[in-house]
Amino acid sequence: MFDPRDVFVRAVDLPLGIERELVRDRDRTYEINGTDSRVLATVGAFRVVAESDLERAFDNPASARDSVKHLEAEGLLSRSRSGPEERVTFLSNRGRDLLEASRWERDDRSRRPDQAFFAGLRKPRELGHDSQVYRAYLRAEERLRSTGGRVRRVVLDYELKRDYQRFLQERNRERADSDGRPDRTPREIEAWAREHRLPYFDERVHFPDLRIEYEDRERYLEREDIEVVTAHYRGAHAAAAARSGFARYRGVGGLVGGSGGGARRGGVPRGVEEWL
Repeated sequence: MFDPRDVFVRAVDLPLGIERELVRDRDRTYEINGTDSRVLATVGAFRVVAESDLERAFDNPASARDSVKHLEAEGLLSRSRSGPEERVTFLSNRGRDLLEASRWERDDRSRRPDQAFFAGLRKPRELGHDSQVYRAYLRAEERLRSTGGRVRRVVLDYELKRDYQRFLQERNRERADSDGRPDRTPREIEAWAREHRLPYFDERVHFPDLRIEYEDRERYLEREDIEVVTAHYRGAHAAAAARSGFARYRGVGGLVGGSGGGARRGGVPRGVEEWL
């Protein structure tokens, strides 16, 4: 049976049972159970996750809290404050190394990209925003699942922007006399954006905070792009977010509009969610 909590742990060979087992990575040994594995993989997939959201996502909030404390004691996970009453979790380098060392051997016939895992805090000043990406994901995943969808992996903006930079610098890597400035034409950039199903307007590519890749009811691969909108989104920034066509989530977690693979197929808004 499909368990949405197992989306990210499917990529790795780690314990899934109730009892903690010994897991070895090089010269280190850790004690890990199923909840620990799910927490570790989930936090790694989103880079930073609020503790309160982890508790909501698991059937037993106390078990999730215990897992966070245990993983921190094991040196696999760290915690930081993102506000007066909110703490966030993120992987240590050792936590990411354990996930990478535990990956299943890839079946090249699938040709599907692997789920990426991240460690550390990328931009401490943006913790309030970044920690809400997972919250938006939980809303979207529940809606997609209600229509028969199954999430396969998530892609953060870092990955999309990394691929874009590789495209921009591809020719420079082959030139000893390169000054480091990309020489791609606007037409080439627009074509790259179209190939990667990203909006291109105002002479630039626009990236979502999160891309969800999922199988729909008929098991066709689809995607939904999400932007987390906070109170800081004003003026041109807010206008670009609205024009992008991304599904937009308020900072408190409510959907405020958008499109994408899932949005085009519908889904009934619930609670604080509101389609524009």
